Amino acid sequence: MLRQSGLITAGLALALALPVAPAAAAPPGPTATGTGGAVSTVDATASRAAIDVLRKGGNAMDAAVAAAAMLGVTEPYVAALGGGGFLVYYDAKSGKVHTIDGRETAPKAMRPDAFVDPATGKAIPFDQAVTSGLSVGVPGTLAQWRAGLSRFGTRSLGSLLQPAIKVADGGFPVDQEFFDQTSLNATRFAKIPATAKLFLPGGAPPAVGSTFRNPDLAGTYRTLARRGTGWFYGGGLGDEIVKTVQEPPSGLRPGVMDPADLKAYTAPFRAPTRVGYHGLEVFGMAPPSSGGSTVGEALNVLERFPLSKSDPVQALHYYLEASKVAYADRAAYVGDVPGVPLKELLSDGYAAERACPIKPDTALTAPVAPGTPDGTYGCPSPAGSTAALPYEGPQTTHLVVSDKWGNVVAYTLTIEQFGGSGLTVPGRGFLLNNELTDFSFVPSATDPNSAAPGKRPRSSMAPTIVLRDGRPFLALGSPGGSTIITTVLQILLNRLHLGMSLPQAVAAPRATQRNTAVTLAEQGFLDLYGPALTAKGQKLDLFAGPPPSIGAATALEFLTGRRVQAVAEPVRRHGGTALVVRP
Repeated sequence: MLRQSGLITAGLALALALPVAPAAAAPPGPTATGTGGAVSTVDATASRAAIDVLRKGGNAMDAAVAAAAMLGVTEPYVAALGGGGFLVYYDAKSGKVHTIDGRETAPKAMRPDAFVDPATGKAIPFDQAVTSGLSVGVPGTLAQWRAGLSRFGTRSLGSLLQPAIKVADGGFPVDQEFFDQTSLNATRFAKIPATAKLFLPGGAPPAVGSTFRNPDLAGTYRTLARRGTGWFYGGGLGDEIVKTVQEPPSGLRPGVMDPADLKAYTAPFRAPTRVGYHGLEVFGMAPPSSGGSTVGEALNVLERFPLSKSDPVQALHYYLEASKVAYADRAAYVGDVPGVPLKELLSDGYAAERACPIKPDTALTAPVAPGTPDGTYGCPSPAGSTAALPYEGPQTTHLVVSDKWGNVVAYTLTIEQFGGSGLTVPGRGFLLNNELTDFSFVPSATDPNSAAPGKRPRSSMAPTIVLRDGRPFLALGSPGGSTIITTVLQILLNRLHLGMSLPQAVAAPRATQRNTAVTLAEQGFLDLYGPALTAKGQKLDLFAGPPPSIGAATALEFLTGRRVQAVAEPVRRHGGTALVVRP
């Protein structure tokens, strides 16, 4: 937000106006450029469902819901009725950005020490917490669809479910990604009869090239189309969800969800986060997501340094340093609690203080300590911290949509782990989330992410919309758990400063620094930049996964003449699909 940084801002404007230089990285991935509307998702069937809605006169919100419903069929281990997410929406009529919080909530009976073993006083093993009823939060996806369609949509939920019903009934070809995700879960799925029956036909993952059908989910969608979301939030389907949570198979920990928890659930509209960055406006998701605040703080810090395609190593060094301090503050201050100091975290003064210890040729020793966003800022000496990065599952999905009127959706949705809690609602065709494991397992009076009744666990989901001169310029996001924030940041750095087109920016190799002692990076990043960054004091190692890649982004760029470029990954998670209405 440095308005005095005229030379840097002018340089960014020039970079965006000039042809981009080739990236020394992976080749550009699936792209489509045209007019009339655009979509990018991880799945071809979901992208086609969204484009069909746009071609038939639906808007971006309608198309996003249709794509998300289809992902519940074709990507059931990351997107399902049993999960939640965050949605950022640009309304072309008003020129304003809105967000909808569909994050899952803790049941009213949840205790702060729910994940602590009373016999030992220590956190229960993570695998026992995940595969259990205890991990299941009250799902928010359907309430989020209802809220978005009610305010901005033009089609009924029932009509938007029809494409997904057809595919769930008729089936879709199993690809390598679906097979890999099933195989990763096969051992625990085999112990849960309803899940094994659906996802392990014949006792094994369905083979690549075979047809996977989910008539149970088709039936669930049909009933939702007929009866509405009240069947889920306070009706018979809600009772079945509660029974699944409270009575998991023998050996799994039961949860404490109650029908009243479902009846009480809401998906509220929240004010977005906003930062100015070199004349652009960057909008994201406010708490309980940490995406908007952490991306915004890191950008504010980065704005204080020269970033140029002529020296990508230096720019990446500053990116890693800005990530360290922003993640330190994320851990200390951001959660579903009153009084998150967003205004100060995103202020120029605080950015100056946090940037002050960052040096061009010396890396801060991570983990660094959080700052003090109190309105009084100077240049403190760097301090260390013993804070550990909480585990956050990387298995999520993201989609972006625009329409002919100029409305834009950036939507990240998830059930947390690949396969969520592993619990399938019998006969209903969908898995339940394990989002409550995103809470800190051991409660602390100073931890904003300790569990509590009705609370939403902190998330890193970072659906982002960037405006230039008040109109959409970029829309992007990614899965990847706590790496989501760095993926969004690095794509913005690549596109805005390092001379890359949007396809190149998405395809480029990634590194993620989350205030940890070592920066984890993809092999391509280590090959290109490892020695030079190591010389500056950065400690790097290979990001092992699974999956062995960082994120799986989807993005849009709004060009001249109402043209839009839709971009998906070329390789990560076996690639995605980008489409436009009129190429």
